[in-house]
Amino acid sequence: MDTLLIIIHFIITILLMIVILLQSSKGGGMAGVFGGGGAMGTVFGGRGAATFLSKLTTILAILFLSLSLIISYVDKGRSVDQSIVSQEREKRRMSSPAAVLPTVPGVEGETYPAGEPVSSDTSK
Repeated sequence: MDTLLIIIHFIITILLMIVILLQSSKGGGMAGVFGGGGAMGTVFGGRGAATFLSKLTTILAILFLSLSLIISYVDKGRSVDQSIVSQEREKRRMSSPAAVLPTVPGVEGETYPAGEPVSSDTSK
């Protein structure tokens, strides 16, 4: 379900970018690349292309925002224990050769990573 929502969201995002770029501005916009906007004027009428594209932009923007809220609501219930970076770091630390080697007691006065001094007393 999540994957389907994200795919639809991605498609709507691409369509929204295309529709926004096709709208002609004072400078002509990207509509000039596809024939100067004259072809759209004959298909949709004199002002029809601008009206159609602005309505389509509004509809796609509403769909985009609605789908964003739905995806965030669906994803809200999941708990995230660790970030992906932390998980990868932990995997690599556990798979390194040093992680499987036995620890050798150090020289007296040396400290372990936890900050505890190493003692030669073996009665512990």
